[in-house]
Amino acid sequence: MPHLLLILEPPGQRATRTPAQAHECWERMQRFGAELQAQGLLPASESLASHASAARVQARAGRAQVLDGPFAEAKEMVGGFFLIDCDSRAEALDIAARCPAAQWATVEVRALGPCFDDAIE
Repeated sequence: MPHLLLILEPPGQRATRTPAQAHECWERMQRFGAELQAQGLLPASESLASHASAARVQARAGRAQVLDGPFAEAKEMVGGFFLIDCDSRAEALDIAARCPAAQWATVEVRALGPCFDDAIE
């Protein structure tokens, strides 16, 4: 049962860390990913660069509009993800609770599924 663990960080949090603290966080996340990989639970994971270099694209009426970041209204930014394949939602929640980032960010757990699940009948 695939789930996506989204790491939601407060904007600017990374800038509060010393280089040593940042590397220690990175290493903890790398070890966590390696453990999941060794258990056969991790199809993919990646860290994302700061939202300062992000862009948002919308296409309306045949025209694309690009908005460059950072986004002032953002209360959090997606800092990375783990795509896991486990047996249940309960197992996904347990894995999310063990994620080191849960100590300094929020780990959002989302099951993979079709985008029309919530469509009006």
